[in-house]
Amino acid sequence: MIPFLSLKEVTALHGAEINEAVQRVVNGGWYLRGKENEQFEQHYAAFIGTKCCVGCANGLDALIWIFRAYIEMGVMQPGDEVIVPANTYIATILAITENGLRPVLVEPKANTLEIDDDRIEAAITPKTKAICIVHLYGRNAYTKKIGALCRKYNLKLIEDNAQAHGCQYIDHSLMNIDHCRMTGSIGDAAGHSFYPGKNLGALGDGGAVTTNDEALASAVRTLANYGSQKKYVFKYTGRNSRLDEIQAAVLDVKLKYLVADNQHRQEVAHYYYKHLNHPLITLPDLLPDEQNVYHLFPVLVGEGQRDALHDYLEQSGVGTMIHYPIAPHRQECYANASWNTPQLSLPITERLGDEELSLPIGPAITMEEVAQVVELINRF
Repeated sequence: MIPFLSLKEVTALHGAEINEAVQRVVNGGWYLRGKENEQFEQHYAAFIGTKCCVGCANGLDALIWIFRAYIEMGVMQPGDEVIVPANTYIATILAITENGLRPVLVEPKANTLEIDDDRIEAAITPKTKAICIVHLYGRNAYTKKIGALCRKYNLKLIEDNAQAHGCQYIDHSLMNIDHCRMTGSIGDAAGHSFYPGKNLGALGDGGAVTTNDEALASAVRTLANYGSQKKYVFKYTGRNSRLDEIQAAVLDVKLKYLVADNQHRQEVAHYYYKHLNHPLITLPDLLPDEQNVYHLFPVLVGEGQRDALHDYLEQSGVGTMIHYPIAPHRQECYANASWNTPQLSLPITERLGDEELSLPIGPAITMEEVAQVVELINRF
């Protein structure tokens, strides 16, 4: 059996250090808002390349607090528009609508799976206040054109970095270190998820906001602590959304190995790119390694054969997953939303939902297992 991703095996890679970190917290007797959080926030901010990192309960909350903080700061108000890729996981849309903002869905490019920067400007209106890019599948979604549009129209750039810990953007036309930036440090603020299956995964839920805007970071930290900056004094009507000390300690251990773990993912991906050879299967454009940390390895399966390939691999002992079969604009929860009435027609997004299949990839999979997967697919 070759699992899609064995979290038990991933944890075992650094098991001794993780167990020591958990025991340290358990025996220390301090479980929230302590030294483990402070240390992880400092280390993760340094890794991403931002002044500030604020831990929170999960990746959805991280995005919610960014938009809410901008509303509290007077940068946005309910009814304002946020441009977002149509093919993202629903959490990105939920964070926008949770704050009374209006998502404006833009199709991706089928060959990159990321938001189509050629379609963004046509979607900008006087009510547009931000572009929210999503580094989907671990692939860098930022382009110089997106940066230029944000400057031209004075828009905030928000990154959903839930799937791209350690990914970079490099401006090859300039080729100096100032133009090599981690995703999560490119825009005005970024939300990160540490869901267990992510490249940097906790042993439960966890998330963070990174930013160079100290006022925004302060507002996010306050909102996620019931709206309180000082005990029993409440500036905002906030919520309880904190990263606990055990998760922070675990993440700090795993952060040390993130680059090496990502390099193994890249090695697996290169094998797939080199050896997959089936007429029904299309691979997204190959990016330079620094611009793809391969949280997932998506392929597109044509002629209506995606589900058949999924079932064939499952029967052969190989786990795969579909990301994401029903796009946000087709979900029941948004059926009557004003921005989706009448229901949007987004053919590229819908085709990706019908054709996408994610192959096994991760820090624990062996190259022998990858070769078996490829052999099975090529025989399909």
